[in-house]
Amino acid sequence: MRLWPLRRRRAAVLSADSTAFTVAELGPQLTGVLAVDQVRIEGHAVAFGGRLLVNPATAVTELVARFRAFGYTPFVQAGQEGLTWVRALPFVDVQVPSRPRTNIVLFLLTVLSTLVAGSGAFFTFNPIFEPRRLLEGIPFSFTLLAILGTHEFGHYFTARAYGASVSLPYFIPAPPPLLFGTLGAIIRMRSPARDRNSLFDIAAAGPLAGLVVALPALWIGLRWSKVGAVPAGGSVAFGDSLLLRFMTWLSFGTLPPGHDVFVHPVALAGWVGLFVTALNLIPVGQLDGGRIAYALFGARHRQISIATFVALLALGAVTGAGNWFVWAFLLLFVMGFHHQPPLDDVSPLSPGRYAVGVLCLLLLIILIPPVPIAIQ
Repeated sequence: MRLWPLRRRRAAVLSADSTAFTVAELGPQLTGVLAVDQVRIEGHAVAFGGRLLVNPATAVTELVARFRAFGYTPFVQAGQEGLTWVRALPFVDVQVPSRPRTNIVLFLLTVLSTLVAGSGAFFTFNPIFEPRRLLEGIPFSFTLLAILGTHEFGHYFTARAYGASVSLPYFIPAPPPLLFGTLGAIIRMRSPARDRNSLFDIAAAGPLAGLVVALPALWIGLRWSKVGAVPAGGSVAFGDSLLLRFMTWLSFGTLPPGHDVFVHPVALAGWVGLFVTALNLIPVGQLDGGRIAYALFGARHRQISIATFVALLALGAVTGAGNWFVWAFLLLFVMGFHHQPPLDDVSPLSPGRYAVGVLCLLLLIILIPPVPIAIQ
């Protein structure tokens, strides 16, 4: 049972006998790496504070190998009073054999669900009696899955390049009446990032890779779209981000009053791809934006997550879009504001990555539609 994200977690305390045994086991492994001044018990963790004798990256390399035999993983973190802390947790990297059957099944189901969504099945025709009309959903399905797949494989290959244990992408199908036929895709990180630089690269690789497909798809789709008068009856309107409004202006100029763009399925898939990218860049918890925020700001990540949660509620109140209230509380209850630190939480982020981090913040601003979906 998980505690509320806003509460401080309590960990069970090790017994005196097991504590002494753990310290006796791990203490000698710090020889040549950390000159120990203090030892603390923090729930299930044993923390050794002192002065590093080598640079943080070398300390992690040495201690990971030494602690693994005892079933512990070291986390090197900066502390107060000039001390560096090595926190040993009873946790090791999880190396799981690749069994792609589940990934393949979920992908095929997502292909089907996005074909249904892209063709308008169950809304404009019955696919049981007219199955061939599902092929009309190919432009939308192919484009959207290409964007989502590129996003997730951006994470996957970057994580593999850093030696992290990571799963293949899990695509999430969503049957009608959900508009887009999918809830996106995820990968599972089975081991902590090595340092802030690798954490940043793994997090940023997905959104940036997805944009390489989403932006051309949106541009091409807009060229195939048409401008027309908004019908008098109710219709679904997809909100404009700053970037979408600019690209629409480049394609059609200023729209006449009472008119709107009726988007081609490829443009709609591009819109969904950009919206998913924007949602992932929100700096909360373990979203891509949350991971980027941790790499940039370290321990202040929690405060940033809470401030972002409040900002989402304010955005919903100002725009009247209930979507943001749903998303904010979904993040609160499902994900929370916690983020696991990397093994080396001392080595600073490189200056170039700070620049990319600013770019990711700008992307969030220009990609997010104030009112994502509305009925007009």
